[in-house]
Amino acid sequence: MNRKKFIKICGLNCLGLTCGTLVLESCVGVKFIEGTLNNEFLEIPLSAFEMIENEEIRFRKYIIVQHNNLKYPICVYRNSSTDYVALLMQCTHQGTELQVFGERLQCPAHGSEFTKTGEVQNGPADNNLRTFPVEINGDILKLNLS
Repeated sequence: MNRKKFIKICGLNCLGLTCGTLVLESCVGVKFIEGTLNNEFLEIPLSAFEMIENEEIRFRKYIIVQHNNLKYPICVYRNSSTDYVALLMQCTHQGTELQVFGERLQCPAHGSEFTKTGEVQNGPADNNLRTFPVEINGDILKLNLS
């Protein structure tokens, strides 16, 4: 094998390994959960954020909540045991369902990006995401959909 071919193969392998790691990292700890609709509240157990890793309880940074009555899922970020942010995963540009990549949400249609608080980071969207008031009632997280 000549030097040029060796460098090309090594470069492509490194690129593939890097991209693969980023893709897998964005999937680690993601949990999809079916919420319970109770009047104007979508309820989810706080335990949905828990995961066991090396025999320790760790917490997911976010979960995706779905329900048959909702057109779009809701991404709920956990900032602390008492601070949660709930965002409708609908792009404000043309209504496409967003994808979550760690602490940002991205529109696969035109590339708009939003922060984990719902603020527009990159357009073409120019409006922030819809957020829902969140309250904790015992071991239940209640998202006010009204």
